[in-house]
Amino acid sequence: MLKSLNTFIFGLSPEERVRKWQSHLRREQRGLDREIRQLDQAVTRTKTSLKQVAKRNDTKSCKILAKEIVRSNKQKERLLSSKVQLNSISMQLSSQLSTMKVTGSLQKSTEIMKLSSSLIKLPQLSSTMNQMSQEMMKAGIMDEMLQDTMDANDEEDGVEEEADEEVDKVLTEITGGKLSQIGSVTNQPLPDVENNQAEQNNDEELERMQKQLDGLLRG
Repeated sequence: MLKSLNTFIFGLSPEERVRKWQSHLRREQRGLDREIRQLDQAVTRTKTSLKQVAKRNDTKSCKILAKEIVRSNKQKERLLSSKVQLNSISMQLSSQLSTMKVTGSLQKSTEIMKLSSSLIKLPQLSSTMNQMSQEMMKAGIMDEMLQDTMDANDEEDGVEEEADEEVDKVLTEITGGKLSQIGSVTNQPLPDVENNQAEQNNDEELERMQKQLDGLLRG
């Protein structure tokens, strides 16, 4: 009761603030873990579909699915990197508590500011990192961050080439390493489709999978 009253009057102590921030960081890490698992499951399903359309020599669908796999892999890399950065902030905060025993207060940290500035760009973490950054500025740990603008073209860098590689990799697996005997699917012409209904069904399934992956990539 006394602790609650003190908190109401004086606010959280530095130790309580740090523990609260670390709790938020752990929660966000668990959220990223869930997204990574969902991405892995979606990529596995997409690879299965890619193998099926590759057997039909459907170049257009192969390329579309391969691009989705590449984008998903890039997103997974970003999420894994963000998990590491979240853990780094938590460790920096633990160090702050140790330093506070000597100095009596929380100290400014350029490392926490740099990590927070990077993480705030990720849509999944933007809200939490914005709030924490404001609280950390009030606590004297960091100055106001300058928001860097993200290049919209960064996401597409290398996707075409990596998509071609993904298609060839799957074809190599399907043909038991004998890809050279049939040539790269990326160099094959689109086949004539005799069954319009089958083509329509394939397009509908492809569109459904794209929407599912797009939802995961947007977070």
